[in-house]
Amino acid sequence: MIIAVDAAGGDHYPKNPILGALEAIKEFDNLTILLVGPEKLVQSELSQHYYEQSRIQILDAPEVVDMTDSASSALKQKPNSSIAKGIALHKQGHCHGFVSAGNTGVLLAASMFILGKLEGISRPTIATYYPSLEGFRLIIDAGANLEIKPEMALQFALMGQVYAKEIMGIEQPRVGLLNVGEEEGKGTELLNEIYVMLQQIPSFIGNVEGRDILVPKADIYITDGFMGNVVLKLGESLPGILKTLVWQKIKQTSSTPEMLRFVQQIFSEALAPFDYERVGGLPFLGVNGTSVVGHGGSSPTAIKNMIKVAIDCVEHSINDKIIASII
Repeated sequence: MIIAVDAAGGDHYPKNPILGALEAIKEFDNLTILLVGPEKLVQSELSQHYYEQSRIQILDAPEVVDMTDSASSALKQKPNSSIAKGIALHKQGHCHGFVSAGNTGVLLAASMFILGKLEGISRPTIATYYPSLEGFRLIIDAGANLEIKPEMALQFALMGQVYAKEIMGIEQPRVGLLNVGEEEGKGTELLNEIYVMLQQIPSFIGNVEGRDILVPKADIYITDGFMGNVVLKLGESLPGILKTLVWQKIKQTSSTPEMLRFVQQIFSEALAPFDYERVGGLPFLGVNGTSVVGHGGSSPTAIKNMIKVAIDCVEHSINDKIIASII
């Protein structure tokens, strides 16, 4: 299998994408990595490491997409960027998937315009993993579509169910609609229309509130990209805030060094589910290919796990199963 990696994406390129790629070829047999980015920059970083050279290839993409670039301007003004060339390579069948920790908006636009949409899909979406007391669950949409329609919400739920079952191992994923109350009829007129549409799904459990996410009351939480992204960013802030509060309180006590180390160990283990590195990234659901996006600050381990997500999606024929669930 060949997976293309954006070597010019993220806050720590090319080092972290390259180190993640090198970790991946050590862990996954029969995997070849195609590093897409400025050739001299990529080669300079690679020269500092020992690796199986037959399993690493380089495609020169001299233009770099910044995190501040808009989707439209980046695709028009930087046709030789790592994102544009990497997605085009995937479209042409030269690799099985593309992963990037770069600009999410540009990657989504390139995936939609170059790869196109799956048959029957009105609008691709992005899901995000969210920790709970029972492991990771999905929130859809996480920022790709700030406004959604009832038909889109239904497709998001169906695509999410395929992903949750095939990749996350949840046999019968429950779907909940994120709302301001549990009772039917709560929320805006649009949310009520979405509620009616989601009733077509046998495992739809109705409205769920924000306090239900971490429990978890459902396995897939449907919302628009505006609210989904707010919830996502709130979750990302929790570990740091909790750590600060705990250590502020500990400093007020007369704890011994042994007690401090014990508390730190327990605290780290308790917050492990919030660590994005364990997930790496998620694919854009609904595009005609495998395009995986990760956090801009992705570490080498996160990049490696992003590559694993792409491999899993290909091996489980996620797109074929999504089409079958929609049509």
